[in-house]
Amino acid sequence: MPNSEDQEKKTESTKPADWPLFKNQVTELAQVLEKMNLSEYISYLNNPRRMLLINFASGLVRGLGIAIGASILAGIALIVLRRLVFLNLPVIGGFIAELVKVVNAHNGY
Repeated sequence: MPNSEDQEKKTESTKPADWPLFKNQVTELAQVLEKMNLSEYISYLNNPRRMLLINFASGLVRGLGIAIGASILAGIALIVLRRLVFLNLPVIGGFIAELVKVVNAHNGY
């Protein structure tokens, strides 16, 4: 059974004196949601065709970036390995020379 104190607290919190504070909080919340562009995000989620197209395009661009980045890093690594072969390091030189030969054979050089 609810206590009379609990009921009194509930009625105190809904007094008209608290409404301006509540109104200010709701206004602040509405402003925050407007700054977040929540309405645009919801319209984006409600349009599956647009969401699919944007995700597909971003996946293509991400994959292209990874491929280009990996190619650049592999090229730099190959250049460094070739220079290490010319240094003729006793332990690593033979291994690197064999690795460069395999890469060159694969590329058709």
